[in-house]
Amino acid sequence: MKNGARQTVLVAGGAGFLGSHLCDALLADGAHVICLDNLLTGRRVNLDHLQREPRFDFVEADVIHPLPPKLKAAKLQGIFNLACAASPPTYQADPEHTMLTSVVGTHSLLKLAEKTGARFMQASTSEVYGDPEVHPQKESYWGHVNPTGPRACYDEGKRAAETLCFDFERMGRADVRVARIFNTYGPRLPAEDGRVVSNVVNQALAGDPVTVYGDGSQTRSFCYVDDLIQGFLKLVAYEGAPIGPVNLGNPTELTINELVARVMDMTGSRSDVIRMPLPKDDPQRRRPDITLAGEKLGWAPRTTVEAGLRATIAWYAAELKQAEPAPRQRTAGAALSA
Repeated sequence: MKNGARQTVLVAGGAGFLGSHLCDALLADGAHVICLDNLLTGRRVNLDHLQREPRFDFVEADVIHPLPPKLKAAKLQGIFNLACAASPPTYQADPEHTMLTSVVGTHSLLKLAEKTGARFMQASTSEVYGDPEVHPQKESYWGHVNPTGPRACYDEGKRAAETLCFDFERMGRADVRVARIFNTYGPRLPAEDGRVVSNVVNQALAGDPVTVYGDGSQTRSFCYVDDLIQGFLKLVAYEGAPIGPVNLGNPTELTINELVARVMDMTGSRSDVIRMPLPKDDPQRRRPDITLAGEKLGWAPRTTVEAGLRATIAWYAAELKQAEPAPRQRTAGAALSA
């Protein structure tokens, strides 16, 4: 896939936060996009602006079940597998489904790639590194993951998905790319998602207490969604020798306390900060080494944390305003009797 022009591509999980932005980018590049989503975590509203787009098709189905005949008959040049809940509260709510999505779903889509000759991109995650003992994390690091803990359905599911991808590649059955995604934020990340940026921004905007888990000294590296999507496109367009998994994320590392301070300042919020126990197996430090992405893809994030947060805060503020009930209007009779 050198570019999206005249290509037909499948985006599994295309109604989600990242998937909907990817659909937009592929359509802008000239592709015909088939979006597959079960709408468990994806939202139709993310696709409302595409409903009249002739090069966009939506298929509601779950990748843990046999794929619809329409997909099996499609002539695909690319498959992007973003089908999996990604926030801890969501993926832990149905851990069996989470694991099956990563394993059974990835296997089904890989077989579709094998049948059609489509290039396959797997959306993996920095969670394959677990609570890392190596910092920053390079792709060569094997990780420090609890295989039986509450996060294992996601962490180990994604690790198993990577195994399937590279087994298909080694056997010559599919042309694969694997992106290890670090914390990403931006418009369309649901307010109720449960991840730190959505939590902090929405609590600050609403004037509610801002929740910090642990002492707030743990770190994350936040990548704006537009930058990540460009990383996807560059990874899929890569034509060189196999390079294995590639980290995509912003190497700018912030503590949670620093993130909260920036959001409070940018929103003008006077919310109190309350501290809650740190969730089990929550990583203490997380920062990608993106040397490989720079050398092989010519990719690095361009959006500063300040610019990304401004855009994200503006989007959430607009969503909150839209959700406010309309002011009640007096009727003529009410006005006369007042």
